[in-house]
Amino acid sequence: MRYTQLGRTGLKVSRLVLGTMNFGPQTDEADSHTIMDAALDAGVNFFDTANVYGWGENKGRTESIIGNWFAKGGDRRDKVVLATKVYGNMAASADAWPNHDKLSALNIRRAVDASLKRLRTDHIDVYQFHHIDRATPFEEIWQAVDVLVRQGKILYAGSSNFPGYKIAQANEIAARRGGTIGLVSEQCLYNLAERRAEMEVIPAAQEYGLGVIPWSPLHGGLLGGVIRKEAEGGRRSSGRAADALADSGVRAQVQAYEDLLDKHGVEPGEAALAWLLTRPGVTGPIVGPRTAQQLDSAIRASELTLSEELLSALDEIFPGPGPSPEAFAW
Repeated sequence: MRYTQLGRTGLKVSRLVLGTMNFGPQTDEADSHTIMDAALDAGVNFFDTANVYGWGENKGRTESIIGNWFAKGGDRRDKVVLATKVYGNMAASADAWPNHDKLSALNIRRAVDASLKRLRTDHIDVYQFHHIDRATPFEEIWQAVDVLVRQGKILYAGSSNFPGYKIAQANEIAARRGGTIGLVSEQCLYNLAERRAEMEVIPAAQEYGLGVIPWSPLHGGLLGGVIRKEAEGGRRSSGRAADALADSGVRAQVQAYEDLLDKHGVEPGEAALAWLLTRPGVTGPIVGPRTAQQLDSAIRASELTLSEELLSALDEIFPGPGPSPEAFAW
C-alpha cells in the first residue's frame, strides 16, 4: 500500500480510504469486522465514517460497529487514522429538536461526545463537517474546534461537500483567529463521470493545503462495468447509476468506456479508482466495500498503473470542465 501526507499536515494516510457507510445497512457486523481486518492487513490505515451512518432509526450503528471492532484490541485503534462527520439530525424521525443538528458549538460538543462513546475511543483523528451550515459563523465553529483540540478529543478538522468559496472562507477565518490550523481535508463528489470539482473545489483545496478525498468514485456503480453486468444477468443498476443510464447519451458514453477498458484488459471499477489516484491534489478515494471481494478489487486498483494512452482516451470519453474561470466565463 502506498501512503501520502494528508494535505499540508504531517499525518500519513493510505492512498485508499475505507468507507464504512455500508456497515450495518448492507453488511452485518461480523462481515464488517472481517473487511476492516482485511483492510488493515493490506495496509489501509485511513477509515472514514459519519455519525448518521446506519440511517433512520439505526443512526449511529456504523460507528458502534467500528467501536466494537476497536474493542477487540490488537492495536486496531492505534493503527487507524479515524475520520467521522458531524452535521446531521441524529433523531430517528425527520424532525430534529432545536440544536440537535448542524454545526452550532452546542451540537458539535454534543455530537463529538456521542461519537466517541459509540466508537469506543478517546479521540477522533479527523473530525469533518458533513455539510456547510449557513446559519453558524465559522468563528463559532472554530471556537468549538479549538476547545475539542485542547481537550484532546479531536486532532484535525475537515470538510465534506463544501464549495470552493466556503473552503477559502473557513480557512481565512481560521488564519485570522490564529492558533487554528483550519481545514486539512475536503471530501467531495469526484469521479470520471462527475468532474465539476475540478473547477473550484479542488483548486481551492490545493491552494489552502487540503487533502482531497473523493466520495462515490464509481459514481454509484456507473463506472463499475454496469452495462456488462446487466448483459450478463447480474445485479441491475439503481440510484445514481440507473438515473444516468436512462439518458441515451450517457449510456453511449459508458458503453464506450467499458469497450475501451475491455480492449486494454482492465476492469472498469479498478480503472476508475486508479484514474483518481493520478489526479492532482487527490489523497485517496473512499471505497465502500460491501464484501471482502470488493475490497480486494480496490486494493488491486491502488497498484494499477494506467498508460498515458489509456488516460488520454479516458479524457476523451469523460472530458473535464477545464480550469476556472475559463470553464464558465468563455
